[in-house]
Amino acid sequence: MSEAILGIETSCDETAAAVVADGAAVLGNVVHSQVELHARWRGVVPEVASRSHTERVLPIVAQALAEAGLAPADLAAVAVTHRPGMVGCLLVGLAAAKALCWRFAKPLLAVDHVQAHVHTGLLADPAMPLPALALVASGGHTALWLLHEPGRTERLGTTRDDAAGEALDKGAALLGLPYPGGPAIEAAAAGGDGRAFPLPRTLLGPDSLDFSFSGLKTALLYTLRPQAGPPLPPPAGAVLRDLAASYQAAVVDVLVQKLLRAAARFPVRSLCIGGGVARNATLRERLRAEPALSHLHLVLPAPALCADNGAMVASLGFHHLRAGRIAPLDLDAIATPQAGGKTKVRP
Repeated sequence: MSEAILGIETSCDETAAAVVADGAAVLGNVVHSQVELHARWRGVVPEVASRSHTERVLPIVAQALAEAGLAPADLAAVAVTHRPGMVGCLLVGLAAAKALCWRFAKPLLAVDHVQAHVHTGLLADPAMPLPALALVASGGHTALWLLHEPGRTERLGTTRDDAAGEALDKGAALLGLPYPGGPAIEAAAAGGDGRAFPLPRTLLGPDSLDFSFSGLKTALLYTLRPQAGPPLPPPAGAVLRDLAASYQAAVVDVLVQKLLRAAARFPVRSLCIGGGVARNATLRERLRAEPALSHLHLVLPAPALCADNGAMVASLGFHHLRAGRIAPLDLDAIATPQAGGKTKVRP
């Protein structure tokens, strides 16, 4: 008999719920994005986000259950993101999940948002050979992970400053493009020359698996506003296309180079990606075409599974349930990622 898990995700600006059976069969998946709500501020306002979650979380849970054709009593458990994220936002999802668990006597499963992204490859392809190399790249997180088995991961490298998605948001603002920056830069870069502007690729030494994107943002700023001479006029037309393409290419090059380094160093069998930046078509094309990665089983989840969603939460929750990792009903929201010690890199 299949085990259906309800997953609830409210860590940032997506109110999401999904029902997933046996960790892989998505029966219902509903996401409400708050992008339009926060566009005027070019970023997520925590108080506004948590208020929107409060208004929408129960209707979205009800819609996900309706899509799945299930009632709460039919569920095996309820999984919820409890870290990391904006505390006010996390608390909304936690309150909804706890209420459902208490009312229907269901187990509560605590899910780390970043780990849900790491495990998205197993949701998209349950037969993905392990161990796998996983890239999580979003507006708040950019890191490389080893996925040894469900529930057991090892961080290889992380960002020292801006996340990749954050760098894209900041670059878009400098270019006069709308929020969110990643999709805006990708659209503006269509037809542009990614080699037109020599923007830097910060690799942090020959062996580092960490990331740094703050220098790229500064380089774009000085390209638009040279320290010597007058600033350039607001970019438009071919200049804007080339600038957007060059900036996007720099971000993608760094992500790919770090994956190449990790794949050469660790005996992995698969490579998977997750997080909002993983929706980028140029990144996906590069990974498909990279000869040095051709020996790996490549898992590129559907773009809807890369953005924040309840399905990834339910999927990881299934593995927690199988392992007996049940959370107490006094589970708290935590803003920071799960403590796992410093970044581990073996020679």
